[in-house]
Amino acid sequence: MGARLFCGWRGAGDPEHPAQGSPNSPRQDPQSSALIPLHSATEAIRPAQIRDWVEQAVPLAPNAIEGLPSGLRARRNLATVGDALGVVHFPKDAEELKPAYDRLAFEELFLHQALLASRKSSHRTARPAPRLGKPGDLVARWLDSLPFEPTGDQLRAFDEIERDLDSGEPMQRLLMGEVGSGKTVVAVYSMLRALEAGFQAALMAPTETLAEQHAITLGRLLAEEAIPFALLTGSTPAANRRSALNQLASGELGLILGTHALIEPTVRFARLGLVVVDEQHRFGVSQRRALDEKGVEGMAPHVLHMTATPIPRTLALTEYGDLDTTALHELPAGRQPVTTHLVSEDQRGTAFEFLRKQLREGRQAFVVCPLVGESEKVAGKAAAVEAERLREGELREFRVGLLHGQMHSTEKAEAMRAFAARETDVLVSTTVIEVGIDVANATVMIIEGAERFGVSQLHQLRGRVGRGEHPSQCLLFAEEAGETAQKRLAAVAREGDGFKLAEIDLELRGAGEILGTRQSGLARFAVAKLPEDGPLLLEAHREVLALLQRHGSLTDPGLGPLLDAAHRRFGTGAADPIPL
Repeated sequence: MGARLFCGWRGAGDPEHPAQGSPNSPRQDPQSSALIPLHSATEAIRPAQIRDWVEQAVPLAPNAIEGLPSGLRARRNLATVGDALGVVHFPKDAEELKPAYDRLAFEELFLHQALLASRKSSHRTARPAPRLGKPGDLVARWLDSLPFEPTGDQLRAFDEIERDLDSGEPMQRLLMGEVGSGKTVVAVYSMLRALEAGFQAALMAPTETLAEQHAITLGRLLAEEAIPFALLTGSTPAANRRSALNQLASGELGLILGTHALIEPTVRFARLGLVVVDEQHRFGVSQRRALDEKGVEGMAPHVLHMTATPIPRTLALTEYGDLDTTALHELPAGRQPVTTHLVSEDQRGTAFEFLRKQLREGRQAFVVCPLVGESEKVAGKAAAVEAERLREGELREFRVGLLHGQMHSTEKAEAMRAFAARETDVLVSTTVIEVGIDVANATVMIIEGAERFGVSQLHQLRGRVGRGEHPSQCLLFAEEAGETAQKRLAAVAREGDGFKLAEIDLELRGAGEILGTRQSGLARFAVAKLPEDGPLLLEAHREVLALLQRHGSLTDPGLGPLLDAAHRRFGTGAADPIPL
């Protein structure tokens, strides 16, 4: 059962290469009515050889250890694992194949969910966390000072975080939200709760650009309370760095923002009580753990993970199943919808005339390119070259700025400052602006080479506009888009809801491609396949929760060797993407 099973016709063409079908809809050989499995093979090992081995192994299937609790199997009327293994490899007919496949897929998903639930519990009980009590005057004054009313989703997030912070167990919560839904406000609320309880708080971002943008946002959000904080990155001047480190170690400084620089051994906290990790998927496990280890001796800090990428339910249950999740769907009052258009090359002139009209009306715009400089090996517009071309061409009457990740931090900061201050009209950039940039006057987003970007990245980029009172537009230019890329771009143009878009993307590309290069610990399923088996995953999740409620722990003897089976299936390190 180490490879996903496919069936085809026996005798239909080359017997070594039967026609592929689906385990859920197999086809029978009209002559023999037999179904045969099609296993993954290599040039050195032919499918027939694998079938011979399977035929020798299947008689041993009744000895397979049952992973599902007996009560669960009886209630769901499930076959034994041995019977299901025999049928799924060599079914008598198509009708008995799907129930056997579903039974094995359900068991696999159930064991995975059980393992995540167990580790979620162990994370919480390994070390206690500070109990922060109830909100005090500081948080109350800050909420009153906000120039807007928090959305209903934000208020619900506050309540969920409150329960975590006063539980005595370390918060491990993933905050995911629609673009512009106000995740930073929730993060600031959490950090202020730590400060007023006498603890320190830290926010770690993956890039200097994002850390600097957070500093600007926090400066604005905390202006009324005049709460001091420091920014620590690789570019922080030595004198400023020494001052921040000394104040952190003494407890004089309560709030710090930074990049990976926060996890360096020289950074010591007096009473670290809460950590916010922004764009957490861009940090490695060891990096997240390093900041976690800087908490008060014998205690674990509360951790709020944030992602600007809405995550489909099926991936949230598998990739982040050991975290509590909070989703922000609502947009703050005043946010404008962004209309997205696919623009062909013969419409480029019309598109740039529209852009110039917007600029003449006082608006600003982004132009995003997939590359920094020209490359002979990789086609696509380069930001530096495109900025110069636009200055001399379509936008010669306007001020064009440039921003990319290879610039010095002071140059990047100046480029962002000038754009925010309306000293430049158009900012030509790479994806360094994907998150964190907030310029309310920007109403046009042009994305060159849009076929090179994923759905979530395109959604994040267009989220940089529509943040003010004016209607906004996103124009997607694609150079050579294949069929899949065209479907992706059409989905982005058609759908504005990031959560719905994430589900569409999952259907288009499948879980493996969505996740991209696998981080250590991401689940690998031998039988189940997502998103097709999403309904089975939800059933497995509900059954695990029901067992926890009934037994209190998955280690209850009444559940048999449940966790042993889960560890055998996924290993000691699997399915543990964020072991904080």
